[in-house]
Parts: sequence; C-alpha cells; structure tokens
Amino acid sequence: MSSARPPRYDAADARAYVDFMLSLVGDRDPLAMLVAAPDRIAEAVAGLSEDAARIPEPSSRRDGPGDGWSVLQILRHLADSEVVYGYRLRLILADATPAIPGYDQDAWAGTLHYHRGTVQEAVEDYRAGRRMTMRLFESLEGDEWDRYGLHNERGEESVRRIATLLAAHDVNHERQIKRVREAIGE
Repeated sequence: MSSARPPRYDAADARAYVDFMLSLVGDRDPLAMLVAAPDRIAEAVAGLSEDAARIPEPSSRRDGPGDGWSVLQILRHLADSEVVYGYRLRLILADATPAIPGYDQDAWAGTLHYHRGTVQEAVEDYRAGRRMTMRLFESLEGDEWDRYGLHNERGEESVRRIATLLAAHDVNHERQIKRVREAIGE
C-alpha cells in the first residue's frame, strides 16, 4: 500500500518511536489519560506569559522533530493533532483498511502559523478537539476498537492503538512543555 506522501522514517525508526510512545502509557488506561490530559496541559502552562510562550526551546535541548518549538507551538500542535488523529479514526471506522498518511509536523508548525494566537486560544482549541475525540471513542462498540488502517510509516494501527498513541502523545508533549519552561526560566 502506498500513499501520496513518502515515509519520513524507516521501519526501525518507526518501531522505536511506537515502542517509546507505548512506554509512556505502560499499563495505565489510555482513555482515562485522554480525559485528564487537557487539564494537565492547562496546568503545565498556567502562569506562563504570552511573551514567554513564544520563546523557542534552546538548541542545546533539541533531539528531534518538534524540538525547538515554543510552548505556544506545542499547544497548537496538540490542537492540530486532535484533528489529525480524529481524521485517522474516522477513516478507519468508515472504510476497510484505509491508508493513513503521516504528516510533517514541523511543516505544519511553520505554514499553519503556530506562533500566532494566544495560549488560552490554543488550550481552548485543544480542549474542543479532545471533546470531539472522546465522544467518538465513547460511541464505539465491540470490534470497532479492533478496526485498523495502514499508516504509511508505522504499518497497521488499530483504533485501540491510536487511542494509546494519542494518550502517549499528550504525555510526551506535556513533558516537552515542562522542559521548555525550565530551559527558558519560566
């Protein structure tokens, strides 16, 4: 199965990414984590000034894609990730084994103006997207959780796996927000 967008990662890197992300969830309930995440993210940015929210992560702390972002860019990414994951879930639920394209999050951050807006707007957008995602998850029945699509970088991803990856995604970026705040002294 091919997609219009070539993979950015080879199979070993994709496996390492998924393994790392799954380790962030461990044996915790991903749905409970998904419900709690918007409050955790809001708490992680509490008291941050708008000016500080625009300071990018210092280059000495950067390891990979998305590193070097400001807190505002991270928040915008979280909001857009709800759109991306929501679309992927809907593809899987509405079609038999659809192709699931990856996307270049750094390109989105630049071309979709993640540096604009306010912290409050970004948190509200994230919360709104998460409410939609949770309503979708709450509507699922039985074997719908096992439906899957073919991600162009990671292979088969079921609805259940996507829920877990999304919970891990929240944890990963919550940690990143805290790391950026520490690095910029906020």
